Amino acid sequence: MTGLAGPGAPRISLLGSTAMLLEAPGPLDLDQQRRIWALASQTQTWAQVQEAVPGMNNLLLVFNSPPDDLAPMEKALRQAWNDTGALPHQHLGGRTIELPVVYGGEAGPHFGDVMAHTGLSADDIVRIHTEPLYVVYALGSHPGYCYLGGMDPRIATPRRKVPVVNLPGGSVSIGGIQTGVSASDGPSGWSTIGRTDMCFFDPQRDHPALLSPGDNVRFTVERIDR
Repeated sequence: MTGLAGPGAPRISLLGSTAMLLEAPGPLDLDQQRRIWALASQTQTWAQVQEAVPGMNNLLLVFNSPPDDLAPMEKALRQAWNDTGALPHQHLGGRTIELPVVYGGEAGPHFGDVMAHTGLSADDIVRIHTEPLYVVYALGSHPGYCYLGGMDPRIATPRRKVPVVNLPGGSVSIGGIQTGVSASDGPSGWSTIGRTDMCFFDPQRDHPALLSPGDNVRFTVERIDR
């Protein structure tokens, strides 16, 4: 399977024998991601598909069992992509979750690095970071973690050359042109600017992950430690 079907076509490849990955052509943006969501909703109903998992500019299909012939599945997936338009955001029933954040100080050990890279003051960085209504593009990396779209490029900061081995859950960080919140303790190569006490994943809840694709996140200022 080459996954190639001309310029502007999605790339389709196998992941082992029980999964297929569609990588959308073109840059990552909200309209493209809405198209991914729509395709996920459609393919989730296919008999051979156990789970359709939207990612950042891609869609993973997990099969119930390895297909005997992959060609029909690839053809159907490619045709579905061609026929699918962007899913209107409101059709997802997305919620808006406010996340109070303590910026800087012990909660944001790399805040100074972001200031040095951007040339902005602490107040400016916090203001710019809290202005957008971020959209949850996808879940991944670790349980409950959400990939957010909509960060202002003025505070974009390169990923760290040396990752942090154990970043606390709730850490609010910037990596490149994205921002996100660690759902649990673990390693990270992003620059941490603050922390929230929100719980993003609880296996005891009916829906363990707090956020879903299509939800909105708004960061608010609990305080700024200098």
